[in-house]
Amino acid sequence: MTDMTDTHEAGSPADEAARDLNENQSVHSSGAEETNAGEHASSADEVMSAASARIKDLETQIAAEHDKWMRSEAEMQNLRARTKREVDDARQYAVQKFARDVVEAAENLKRGLASLPPREEGEDSIITKMREGIESTERSFLSILERHGVISQDPVGKPFDANHHQAMAEQPSAEHATGTVMQAWTPTWTLHGRLLKPAMVVVAKNEGAS
Repeated sequence: MTDMTDTHEAGSPADEAARDLNENQSVHSSGAEETNAGEHASSADEVMSAASARIKDLETQIAAEHDKWMRSEAEMQNLRARTKREVDDARQYAVQKFARDVVEAAENLKRGLASLPPREEGEDSIITKMREGIESTERSFLSILERHGVISQDPVGKPFDANHHQAMAEQPSAEHATGTVMQAWTPTWTLHGRLLKPAMVVVAKNEGAS
């Protein structure tokens, strides 16, 4: 009886083998779980790294497209401004030839006045009325031209400017500095600030000047 009890307490070889098998399975299962956890962690890191790289790539593309859009918008604004300026210029200066012809009429009015005898007391009433009529017409005509940007400028007494004056003659003068406009046959005409017709002038030449 005693031997059987001892043998039972010590455990049979079959029991010991079962216990060893359970322990091995437990250890193997634990190792497998740790391996799977490590693989999952590595896979998650790879996904995050790929996502970060993709986001950075998209941000770069967005920045490039935004830069292209800004450049395109700036070019469009410049084009609109240039087109508007060209249209405005065309509108203002399209009548340039017509305006040049019109100022000829204004100059003819001035020549008509200059052809009349100087004003004096007791002159013929017909001449007086003619002078007053031409003067009134000239003032009205010049006022209309000014409203449309056509301006006349008297160059007499000013330095000769080849951009606005056409020298028709050079005349000695002790009263004027060399290069001064001493006489103007016609005024300088401009259209919205742009030269329409240069003045025809006589320029002084002071022979005594050094």
